[in-house]
Order: sequence, then C-alpha cells, then structure tokens
Amino acid sequence: MRDDPREILRLAVPSDLPGGLDAARSGHFGRSPSFTIVDIVDDVVVNAFMVPNQPHPKGDHGLTQVLTLGENSVDVVIVAGIGSKPLLTCLQAGMRVFAGEDRATVRAVIQAFIDAELVPVGNDATALH
Repeated sequence: MRDDPREILRLAVPSDLPGGLDAARSGHFGRSPSFTIVDIVDDVVVNAFMVPNQPHPKGDHGLTQVLTLGENSVDVVIVAGIGSKPLLTCLQAGMRVFAGEDRATVRAVIQAFIDAELVPVGNDATALH
C-alpha cells in the first residue's frame, strides 16, 4: 500500500538474493531469484523491499512474474534479459520496460534510471537474451 501522497514511481529489478539495493542485478527476468522493488519520489529512493520470484511452469512465458509485479503495483521493470513474450506481457500489463544490462547492482540500475541513462524496450525491440 502506498501511503505517500506525492507521486510515487515503483520500479522492479530482477535481483540475486538476498535482494535489496546492494544486491547483484540478475541477468534473467524469469529465472531471477527475486525482484527488488523500489519506490522513487522526486528522484529519491524512499523505500525498497524484496519479493521472491516464483518458478514458472514451462509455457508460462513470464506470466507468473508479471502477475507478481502487478500484485506489487510495479510501474517500471528494468531488465538485463527478457524474452519477447514476457516483454509483451509486461507491456500489455501497463509496465514500462527498460534495459539495464550493464549495471552490476540494483542500486546502480536505479541510479541509471534516475539519471535517464537507460533505454526503453518496446514491442519492436529485439529480446535481450
């Protein structure tokens, strides 16, 4: 639940355990051990927490992960790798997707987003893995 009356932007970054800002960024959306979810207000991180990633059955195409992010009201996903079907599912769910493959930690990924250094990934983009 978002109690802050200011405009909050909620980002998710696939991350290695234990999650959090100092966790390593995971290289694969569907198989990441967790998602670190970060709330940003006026370009400042105001909250961060981890949610475990659920295994997805064969043929799921990332739907399990997108549902998890949707249940956590995620606005933006920053990935290092994502297949075309999970990408499309994120976009259809109203989540913007950005490429952050060259950043080692969640903190570095988030800072690159704040600094407008990341490239959006869209329907016509090539999958990143």
